[in-house]
Amino acid sequence: MKIDLTGRTALVTGASRGIGKAVAEALLDAGASVAVHYRSGRDAAEAIVRGRAGSCTLGADLAQPGAGADLFARAVAVLGGRVDLLVNNAGIAISSPIDAPAVDWERDWETTMTVNLTASAVLAREAVRHARAHPERAGLRIVFISSRAAFRGDTPDYLAYAASKGGMVSLARSIARGFGKDGVKSFVIAPGFTRTEMAEDFIKTYGEEYAMKGIALERMTEPRDIAPLVVFLASGLADHCTGTSIDVNAASYVR
Repeated sequence: MKIDLTGRTALVTGASRGIGKAVAEALLDAGASVAVHYRSGRDAAEAIVRGRAGSCTLGADLAQPGAGADLFARAVAVLGGRVDLLVNNAGIAISSPIDAPAVDWERDWETTMTVNLTASAVLAREAVRHARAHPERAGLRIVFISSRAAFRGDTPDYLAYAASKGGMVSLARSIARGFGKDGVKSFVIAPGFTRTEMAEDFIKTYGEEYAMKGIALERMTEPRDIAPLVVFLASGLADHCTGTSIDVNAASYVR
């Protein structure tokens, strides 16, 4: 099956590396015009869209108030007045031991929630409002990159990460149920441990063997295992799966 997304537009957050980069590249290869969001990796983001007419990079620190709404508005402006697909991928994972000083633990919690959940909610809200203002279009699809941790939980040092990713699942499902008749479809992809730069801190702390624990396949999940699913969901071929969550974890957590 060859999916052609020519004429479609997408905003992918956290797309200068890891899962976001793989998703952006897969969408570009399928013909979509993509706004590649980055926080600090400008050069890496620009390399992704180089030579890709109609695509662009957009910098924003999603930990800052107002950054999500501003990012979406800029994406609409540079993508010809429309965003057909929003991929809420940007996220952080801060190791925060429960015995850390309260002020530090609470700061880590708030930062994690702001980037992983609040920014996703703000972007999704802007996207839904945009779609409802233009009912003549084919509709909007939102893909939330959550985590296995949303369902299985995580280690004690990553309570905030697991909680934020669980919130994304409820948010995605509520959007699917609440705005389907407005042409909005909402999906969750829940990767297990994935070999990315962000995962390196965890591997350094817990070891490769721990990260591989429970995986039924011969290797750890990689960004290239996740990107094709986003392209498929963007195509409209799975619209009646709206509200669903797709696990990509090499059978390390089966539900």
